[in-house]
Amino acid sequence: MLSPDQVVETYFLESRHQLLEIAAHLDRLDAAGAREGHGPGAAAAAKLAVLKEALALLAAERPAGERTVALLELFAKV
Repeated sequence: MLSPDQVVETYFLESRHQLLEIAAHLDRLDAAGAREGHGPGAAAAAKLAVLKEALALLAAERPAGERTVALLELFAKV
């Protein structure tokens, strides 16, 4: 079993990479909206809302393991 410090050290770069990918995705979306003069259509907007809800869920304090279950339940709606 890894200690909390070991978990952070082991997975920090991978997590940072994944968060940067999400930021890049959102930046591309903003750029496309600015270029086209409008946001996403209804279906894409609904998916974007789910992604934003997922980000908020990840930031919230939760007992161990509950974030994964909550994300799976959230993404099952899409």
